[in-house]
Amino acid sequence: MKVSNRIIVSVLLLIILVIFRINAQESLTAREIIMRSHEVGKLTGSESIITMRIVNKRGNERIRKISSLSKTDSDTGTEKRLIVFISPADVKGTGMLIFDHENKDDNMWLYMPALRKTRRIVSSDKSKSFMGSEFANADISNPNIDEYHYTLSGTEILDNSDCWKIEACPRDEDIADIYGYSKKIIFIGKTDFVARRVVYFDYDGEVWKELIARNIKSLDGMNKKYQAQEITMVNKQNGRKSVMSFDKIQLNPDVKDNYFTIRYLEKSG
Repeated sequence: MKVSNRIIVSVLLLIILVIFRINAQESLTAREIIMRSHEVGKLTGSESIITMRIVNKRGNERIRKISSLSKTDSDTGTEKRLIVFISPADVKGTGMLIFDHENKDDNMWLYMPALRKTRRIVSSDKSKSFMGSEFANADISNPNIDEYHYTLSGTEILDNSDCWKIEACPRDEDIADIYGYSKKIIFIGKTDFVARRVVYFDYDGEVWKELIARNIKSLDGMNKKYQAQEITMVNKQNGRKSVMSFDKIQLNPDVKDNYFTIRYLEKSG
């Protein structure tokens, strides 16, 4: 009898916790949901190998291999990333160093081995193509949250996942010019806070591009960190698309700080 009572109490407590969690999630603002979405992908440290496929409207493909390192500063929350192309020969050694800050503009540097020169990617370059793909330079890092106004506009089921639907509009015309679109609609999973779909609109209000995230994987269960293993960016206006697939990703909290320097960026190339 006592055992049965303990089971009943345990079940009731579990139900209460689930209800409390659901209510807490439903009370989140659009901005808070976006902040949580940014956090779930930040790892203490990681190493990745990525395949990027660039597909034109005729279906012809270009394949590029990328090596990536990341590390998040526990004090500032800044996520640092080193991206280096390892094939084919025409892009081998090209690299990018990114400091993805929480509350200020990101720092981005591009190294071109043919020129043996590193240049900083300025705001006007953020909307430009990332290495000939449909991803923009700005898509490789999270935007400053304060650069947008957010509106929670409902929910939608995507791939059997209940998602919040959030409209994000640039704070002003200057921000819109930097990123190259008038607004975006973001679909964020309620269970893991991963953005599963992002729809971008041009200045005329027409759909421009669509990002689709698939194969969501838990990378750090204890700290509730998740990441999509395949990310596709489709240009609805020119028929091209680009796909990033993670061939390998593993946690490595001991990634060295000196990897995230311009000196090492140039050395890697």
